[in-house]
Amino acid sequence: MDSTRLVQLKQLLQAFNIPVDDRLDWDCLDQALTHPSASSDRNYERLEFLGDAALRLAAAEFLMTQFPKATVGELAATRSRLVSDDMLAQIAAQHDLERYIILSVAARYDLAARQSRLADALEAVLGVLYLSTQDTQWVHHCLDPHFQTLATQIFQDPALENYKTALQELTQAHYKILPDYRTQELSQTHGDRERFSAEVWVEGRAWGAGKGRSIKLAEQAAAREAYTLLVSHLSA
Repeated sequence: MDSTRLVQLKQLLQAFNIPVDDRLDWDCLDQALTHPSASSDRNYERLEFLGDAALRLAAAEFLMTQFPKATVGELAATRSRLVSDDMLAQIAAQHDLERYIILSVAARYDLAARQSRLADALEAVLGVLYLSTQDTQWVHHCLDPHFQTLATQIFQDPALENYKTALQELTQAHYKILPDYRTQELSQTHGDRERFSAEVWVEGRAWGAGKGRSIKLAEQAAAREAYTLLVSHLSA
């Protein structure tokens, strides 16, 4: 590895609050930032696999410590948000991770794949951090500030204006199923605020109903009602 690349990798570690330590394998970190388009045999795929497991463990440890009164359902639903590709891509973008990734020209201009590319590379970096310490110590250094911000927001408003996603995560955590939405068109007037109605069913029961000018808005309204009722039911 040339000196320029080594300097880059050290800058990346500093950005993520990771100490420059003799335990770190620099070649391994370089591989974690190598996209499959740049090398078919030396890329981040295997490290990403490990990093995904380390990420989930670190998120679980964080939530168990910071939210000792949360139910298992709340913990599971919150963790799924913390480890989502969207969350990982946001963290990666904040630290300008993309500038450190080695990839082909074609892949670099594939904007549709950018989010998954950033999330995958960050998971691979987390895999290297786990290998370096054989625990989640450095993973926590890297992610806990981000976990804290998002987890606090989620516990203040679990749905964060996306009740369909929140409800889906809740039902998967508790029942291993997806909500069943049943929609109807009530009028054909464009712009009618109650043009569509929706019900959401879970385990053979209608838990919520709502109306909206679009199917999406009607389902969100139904999901909001269902989410509130289900959380109350599961916490009883």
